[in-house]
Amino acid sequence: QVQLVESGGGLVQAGGSLRLSCVASGRSFSRSDMGWIRRAPGKEREIVAARSWNGLRQYYVDSVKGRFTISRDTAKNMVYLQMNSLKPEDTAVYYCAAKFTTTLLADVSGYDYWGQGTQVTVSS
Repeated sequence: QVQLVESGGGLVQAGGSLRLSCVASGRSFSRSDMGWIRRAPGKEREIVAARSWNGLRQYYVDSVKGRFTISRDTAKNMVYLQMNSLKPEDTAVYYCAAKFTTTLLADVSGYDYWGQGTQVTVSS
């Protein structure tokens, strides 16, 4: 059974930092692209950051560039999202997701596997 499990969310003040972690299990993810997707209340899902399986391609939505960093430890089937200088508008449920297709990293619909999500709340 394939599972993606996120951790590390919580409540933080504006300007603070959080590090999200995701562990994947149930199959090998060494050849999967991995991404972090968020859904804020009343908004559509959006890719926050994504990284190709070989690390050669990365994607960040404009609003987080320079603040968020995605990384992965393929040997451990882990992916991380370091979030710095958090803003209230970063408040959302953050999902870890994986895909094995060749769709664009920024294409939310291309992700095959999703975690349950972790809440990130940034207070002003």
